[in-house]
Amino acid sequence: MMTTPDAAVDTSKKSEHEPVNVHYDTRLPDLPWSRRIQIPIIAAAVYSVIRMLGPTLRYEVLGWQHAEQVYAAKKQCIWAFWHRVIIPVAWWARNRGVVVMNTTAFDGRWTRQVIEWLGFGTAQGSSSRGGLRGLAVMARRLEEGLDCAFTIDGPRGPRYVAKPGPVMLARKTGCPILVFHVGVERGKTFEKTWDHFLLPRPFSRTLMFFGTPIYVPKDASSELMEAKHAEMQRELERVRDIAESWFWLGEEARAKHRAEFNH
Repeated sequence: MMTTPDAAVDTSKKSEHEPVNVHYDTRLPDLPWSRRIQIPIIAAAVYSVIRMLGPTLRYEVLGWQHAEQVYAAKKQCIWAFWHRVIIPVAWWARNRGVVVMNTTAFDGRWTRQVIEWLGFGTAQGSSSRGGLRGLAVMARRLEEGLDCAFTIDGPRGPRYVAKPGPVMLARKTGCPILVFHVGVERGKTFEKTWDHFLLPRPFSRTLMFFGTPIYVPKDASSELMEAKHAEMQRELERVRDIAESWFWLGEEARAKHRAEFNH
């Protein structure tokens, strides 16, 4: 559950096996010394930016009642969002014990440090290495009462193409997938990056849009799995398009979307 920071700490203490931030796959690929030394430097720089920028952002959340309904049913959420909005997401969801799939590659090494400093857990794996082991860790964390999350087109794209991990995890655990996206009033898009990375400007208004839960039956066939994956892709695109256009919409269009997401 996305809980208060204190509650997240209490929940993580209940596990007597391994801390929430322990990687499942510790067989990390070798990196040259010149790359290894960069990891703590990059991590410290990125963490500092988030710590300074995050408190200035003004968040508004639409559609959160869907998550509350999941928690009321005694289940956890499997979150899915595009890599582009990782900065505003990282600050908003900090200190809640959410377990994030993390790659063993160079980018994943410094990212791991940053997200763990922000109070997330990590499950080691990616689409190319250790993915099933990472999903096994996530399944255990969901059973322990912690949410899990995927930067769904990460770690290296293609941009806006959802990977199947959440659908597999949803079938295994019975927990639903909830997708979301973040729109910012003022920000810088780095168009030369693979994900069109978004850096919000200080004191920007920030809107978060949460979609409806997507459940996957435990006996789902391969055809149904494909259909659920397509449904997740469509919902990710839908909330992205609304969030990205929000601050250019007229009042009538905004009111329509508010009513839709708060229904």
